[in-house]
Amino acid sequence: MAWVVMALLLAAVVFVAAGIKSIESSTVWQADGTPKKLRKWKLNGKQFLAILPLFLVIGGCVISIPAGHTGVLTTFGKVEDKVLTEGVNFKLPYQQVIKIDNRVQKKEMSFEAFSSDIQQTQIKVSLNFTVDKQQSQNLYRNVGISYFDTVIYPRVLENVKLIFSGYTAEELIEMRTVLSEQVTEKVQADMVAYGIEIVSVNIEDIDFTDTFTDAVEAKQVAQQNKLTTQTEQEAAIIVAEAEAQRRIIEAQADAETAKIAADAQAYAVKVAAEAEAEANDKVAMSLTDELIQYYQLTQWDGALPQVYGGEGSMFPVIDIPGNGQSTPDAE
Repeated sequence: MAWVVMALLLAAVVFVAAGIKSIESSTVWQADGTPKKLRKWKLNGKQFLAILPLFLVIGGCVISIPAGHTGVLTTFGKVEDKVLTEGVNFKLPYQQVIKIDNRVQKKEMSFEAFSSDIQQTQIKVSLNFTVDKQQSQNLYRNVGISYFDTVIYPRVLENVKLIFSGYTAEELIEMRTVLSEQVTEKVQADMVAYGIEIVSVNIEDIDFTDTFTDAVEAKQVAQQNKLTTQTEQEAAIIVAEAEAQRRIIEAQADAETAKIAADAQAYAVKVAAEAEAEANDKVAMSLTDELIQYYQLTQWDGALPQVYGGEGSMFPVIDIPGNGQSTPDAE
């Protein structure tokens, strides 16, 4: 606005400084018979230079909005409802335009927070956000051009500390993605009223104190050693179970082999017995009394038995001389 006033003042100064040229043109006789000289005023050619500053005023009516931006139009400080879009726009000379960046912007922040077990953490956060084009004038009217420092940064800081205080330090190490999602949801809800869209809040890094880091590393080493020992024990158990199973299989195989051998032997004995019985049956069927007496006679050595019996009675056999055998007395 100031430069418009200056342009008008400059035009007036140039116009006056150039001067006005007057020319005497003719003499006119009045009704009473007296002559009167008429002068014709003519502008000085240099006075046309005063028009040049006025072109500055005309140029002040044209404004260009770059791509990805909107223009907030103000009239003597009052924010108009109209939003200027990309390209060439027209305004009144006394109006001002504040350009708002509506592209996705990235901001990086660092601050401290504490876990639920009172462990101090140093956090690096990256924020991606954009301003709604239709809400640019409301954002400027209610917050101003420094909206990041005024509303975004405090909300991110507050929500990060709130989320981190709900987890222990060990949980924070493994939950970076979950933490980012939770912080994003809370900041998004806070920024809707301002026409600011939070694209994402990313927890880039969580740094703990050296004491806590050393303790975590020692615990991890102990857990790794424990896992290694458990793995070795499980491997030994598997080997022992495999060996025991192998022995059981071998014992079962030996028992099966012995059973098969015993069955084979028993079968052989049975077959032999059946064959022998069958042979005896055939022999028994072929025997007659005459055949038996024949075998007895052919097998008799000529000696009489000492005892003779039959049907429950036993009688000694008396050696009678003269039966063809000599006695010791006879000799």
